Amino acid sequence: MIPTKEDIVKVVLFKTSRSGGKGGQNVNKVSSKVELILNLHSASFLNEDEKQLLNERLVHRLDQDGNLHIVSQEDRSQLMNKERTIIKLIALLKSALHIQKNRKPTKIPKSVIRKRLADKQITAAKKENRRRPQFD
Repeated sequence: MIPTKEDIVKVVLFKTSRSGGKGGQNVNKVSSKVELILNLHSASFLNEDEKQLLNERLVHRLDQDGNLHIVSQEDRSQLMNKERTIIKLIALLKSALHIQKNRKPTKIPKSVIRKRLADKQITAAKKENRRRPQFD
């Protein structure tokens, strides 16, 4: 189950700091960089199976305490960066919780096999007719 923004805001912790890069005086004055921190163990909107699956699939993104960190500093606005971190988190949860369906192997119909072999014979005959005749 993918949580709503309201559910996420209740559980996560936001940290703000000054972002680097372009922006001139604005970068030096405004704390617009936002870091979203989600503790997977205390997330009430996830059941135990989902938490286990997220731990396995996002192991490289978790810190030692089991916290998931998502950072956004693209916008000059702190509010917009907060929104972006929430959107990034929802997208990450969707992709990590997606379970791929098992592929059912299908059998190639005999008519398709026959048609392919017939096409190959037609092509081979065409190429045979292009050769110089050999007189023995």
